[in-house]
Amino acid sequence: MLDANLIQSTSSWPFVEIRKLLKDRKDLIKSKKKIIFQTGYGPSGLPHIGTFGEVARTTMMINALQHIQNIETDLITFSDDMDGLRKVPDNIPNDKVLHENLGKPLTSIPDPFNKFDSYGQHNNEMLKDFLNKFNFKFNFKSSTENYKNGKFNNSLIRVLEKYEEIMEIILPTLRSERKKTYSPFLPICPNTGRVLEVALLEMNKKKGTVVFDDNGKKLETEIINGKCKLQWKVDWAMRWFTFDVDFEMYGKDLTESAILSNKICKTLGKKPPNGFAYELFLDEKGEKISKSKGNGITIDQWLRYASPESLSLYMYQNPTRAKKLYSDVVPKAVDEYLSLIGNFSKQETKEQLLNPVWHVHNGKPPQEKIVMTFSMLLNLVGSSNAESKDILWKFIQRFHPDIKQEKYTILDQLTRYAINYFRDKVEPNKKYKIPNDNEKKALTNLAKILETVKQDTKPEDIQTIVYSTGKENGYEKKLREWFILIYEVLFGTKDGPRMGFFISFFGVKETIKLIEEKINR
Repeated sequence: MLDANLIQSTSSWPFVEIRKLLKDRKDLIKSKKKIIFQTGYGPSGLPHIGTFGEVARTTMMINALQHIQNIETDLITFSDDMDGLRKVPDNIPNDKVLHENLGKPLTSIPDPFNKFDSYGQHNNEMLKDFLNKFNFKFNFKSSTENYKNGKFNNSLIRVLEKYEEIMEIILPTLRSERKKTYSPFLPICPNTGRVLEVALLEMNKKKGTVVFDDNGKKLETEIINGKCKLQWKVDWAMRWFTFDVDFEMYGKDLTESAILSNKICKTLGKKPPNGFAYELFLDEKGEKISKSKGNGITIDQWLRYASPESLSLYMYQNPTRAKKLYSDVVPKAVDEYLSLIGNFSKQETKEQLLNPVWHVHNGKPPQEKIVMTFSMLLNLVGSSNAESKDILWKFIQRFHPDIKQEKYTILDQLTRYAINYFRDKVEPNKKYKIPNDNEKKALTNLAKILETVKQDTKPEDIQTIVYSTGKENGYEKKLREWFILIYEVLFGTKDGPRMGFFISFFGVKETIKLIEEKINR
């Protein structure tokens, strides 16, 4: 266990939220001897990175809890797979079958991928698969299974008993037209199999049935055993009530829904869970990431370009601030992860608790010495024309034989990620600058001066030489332009590595050759 005073004083958000949870629900937790967390997922589209963020952040809270109190926990990952399909996502192949089954529960629609029994099951399996990649401990629950196997029956009867009170909570929030047809219960039409959003004509609380209109014909159905499902705000509250949930986080766009669900949960007879509203993830255009659009970066794309730990770090940071989440953020996220790993061993425990990698690695981050940034490695890939990690490692060890592949696990992983990212994202967008006569002269002078530099010169001293050369060649008051010139000519981008470190690592003679090749294209 960590020092109690540190735990109580740290401003690290997982500890802050856990302290609040333990205080607010002290008596409930004591009686249950267990804390139940829940995350929710709507499988109308493929799982996206925002869903991962919800599970990752909740897991960080659970990890923090284990350093405070030894208590049983359960993380429910709930799939609302009995929801009716309202819109066909843009990123699904063979979507004809989805168009033909609009309105039906997701688990009643054939799988367009032809892998599982239904579209809902396909998306559920994708969700479980990518959560398992990160070794999350979670308890998956399907809406369809829980409705049909009777797990929700008592809670559904309770909703019917409290029908009038629930309507008093919901109706004031609806537009006048919607009020005429709203009901907490959504019957599954026995004729079409679709989830119907229709007004109830009658109800029988003793029998546990409702009567609705199906194209001019009165139909009566049970509310239990999967014959009806609930409108989602009521459904959300019913889950909290059924599973006795203590905590759930949700996107900021669901804040108003959470307020209503809290009221409904109280009406049903239980204290609603503690909540945490996080800001949304945005794509490069600043639009909300949507599973129906498939915009932003996917889990698989991130894991092609960077480690799972770098993604977890991105999820940890600033959860109440909106953040763009697309491929261009990956190098910066990786470099930040490397920097935080490098700082961790030098920090006192108080600072370590505020270091995000403590939460990424549950208090035990790797102790590898960080020898280069991801951005630097990307430039190394481009400059060396390395097409595989083996070639890149041979190049690295030409000048740095002390860096052994088996001892530098993080660097070894980075070489593969850097090659992938360079091929997919950097190389196609490179625009090499052709220098004019004055610029060519300045770069030629840099190459000549580097001829006097020994390979074992310290990177800081090489950096000073590069600075001085720029000042001596007309860039004394515009050194930023000097480095932009170097980057655009040598690397095809406006941004690049710290040149002293790059030259030291890439090789002095190799850098001279690179300059000569680029200015004489």
